[in-house]
Amino acid sequence: MQTGEPVDFAKYEAKFKALADRKRLQIMYELTQKGCVCVCDLVDIVDMPQSKLSYHLKILLEAGLISRETRGTWSYYELNHAEVNRLLSPELCCIFRKVDIQSNDCCS
Repeated sequence: MQTGEPVDFAKYEAKFKALADRKRLQIMYELTQKGCVCVCDLVDIVDMPQSKLSYHLKILLEAGLISRETRGTWSYYELNHAEVNRLLSPELCCIFRKVDIQSNDCCS
């Protein structure tokens, strides 16, 4: 961002509102652990009815924190690691960041 450019605070507000929910944080954590996950499997993993899960996924998608790929009739979700790493402090980021196998240290 260039000095003097207006900051789009609404964009950040949406991202942090998306992060400010325990169920959405759980969804993000599970996506971190399991990678790309079908919505049908995610329902069981987070123990939530599909209607409620869809609501939370929509908020995370709109905030750019996850991505979706449709394969046939199923949607697969994955954490947007680049966006999460950009937004979160190193301490919080360790919860959602994939650990580099070689260094085994995500918060360097």
